[in-house]
Amino acid sequence: MKKPPALRYLWAEHRPALVAAVLAVVVIVFFTVRLALFTLYWSAPEHRDQAVEHWMTARYISYSHRLDIEILHDAIGPASTERRRATLDAIAAARGEPVEAIIARIDAAIEAATEAANDAPLVRE
Repeated sequence: MKKPPALRYLWAEHRPALVAAVLAVVVIVFFTVRLALFTLYWSAPEHRDQAVEHWMTARYISYSHRLDIEILHDAIGPASTERRRATLDAIAAARGEPVEAIIARIDAAIEAATEAANDAPLVRE
């Protein structure tokens, strides 16, 4: 008696397990590629410590300057959390204030956080 090919056998006899395994592989590949692209993008020197511009989101600025997002939300104000990916332009328009004022507050927060990090004592064990 001839054995059927493995995939044909699995599809015929263990369809739910095969579908689950294929879906798991797809999810793993998706998140691996996403992690690789994220790591490559943010490890490039030109993406670190960028000057704050009107098109940026708070999340982008926090990654670029390696800051906690809450520091930026405190600087921008409550309108920054209404829409997760709102640009500084959109936030300024929603609040009716110039984007330059928001950028100035963000720059001050970045500088204060950087100074606080530089002044923090090194912890050695």
